Amino acid sequence: MFTKYVLPAVALGLILFAVVHVRGARDKEQPTALPNEPAHQAFADTVAGSGVVEPQTENIAVGSPDAGVVVEVNVKVGQRVRAGDALFRLDDGVKRAELKFRRAAAASAQAQLTQLERRPRPEDLPAAEAQVSEMEANLADRKDQVERAHELNERHGRKVVTAEEVVNKEQAVRMAEAQLRKVKAQFELLKAGTWQYDLLSQQAAVEQFEAQAEQTQAELDRLVVRALVDGEVLQVNVRPGEFVAAPASQALVVIGDVERLHARVDIDEHDIHRFRPGAKASATLRGLPGEPFELEFVRVEPYVVPKRSLTGDNTERVDTRVLQVIYRIEARDRRLYVGQQLDVFIDAPR
Repeated sequence: MFTKYVLPAVALGLILFAVVHVRGARDKEQPTALPNEPAHQAFADTVAGSGVVEPQTENIAVGSPDAGVVVEVNVKVGQRVRAGDALFRLDDGVKRAELKFRRAAAASAQAQLTQLERRPRPEDLPAAEAQVSEMEANLADRKDQVERAHELNERHGRKVVTAEEVVNKEQAVRMAEAQLRKVKAQFELLKAGTWQYDLLSQQAAVEQFEAQAEQTQAELDRLVVRALVDGEVLQVNVRPGEFVAAPASQALVVIGDVERLHARVDIDEHDIHRFRPGAKASATLRGLPGEPFELEFVRVEPYVVPKRSLTGDNTERVDTRVLQVIYRIEARDRRLYVGQQLDVFIDAPR
């Protein structure tokens, strides 16, 4: 009797007690909070897109026009720069030596041009005049010898001076006349100064050497890479001693004007027909859905491109194409960083 009815009843009671005790002792399940609250739709009918914060000037990736070794980096991340400020400098020893040579060649050509322009020298004229007088006296002497030879032959009625000697003296007269004409022509040429075409030729040589010096100076200036716009240095990917190629494999320095920020919004190609330029839009940062930013429409880039800005969502397609729309975003007292992702909602009433 005891074994048949009492023991099973006691066992059943203990099982029920254990079940009730375990259920009562177990912690009550608490609802799990989401690590990041999802963004809230801002309009009744909306076009949603993902956006990225970028500078007003966009991200300007600065490279190097020439290959070389970096010897100096003049900026740091976060530094404000103005147009014309040096960002970094390449080794310029060879170009400086070449520039010195070019300038010396230009100076030499200029000196030769000055020499040609100032001809004749005042000291050269007396010497040339004396040479002309010498040739005149020589011609007079030669003529006198011929006259004397003829006079002797006529006076004595016979050939005192042989015919050969007379011919030689007459030839000497003609040679003296030619020499006199030559020195007179040289004297007139000296007084006339340098021929204008010689001046033009030398002037062209001067300009050629000066142009070569300017070219080398320009090549030297290219070795100092400068900022072309005002902005802030966002990245520096180069260090002194590194060799950079042209073109570089990556942006050596990235700058942008962050005084005003833009949001580049990607609208899926399936939603383009619902988008209206100028419609109201708002954006929220990832993880802060309760703090929206008002967006001001700037422009549409009408070329639909493959999507590149990926959000990391498992359901996101990477083979889709997007229309990129630019909005101005006012940060006010809140801090925004270039490259932050946004959830953007654009009003699209039916």
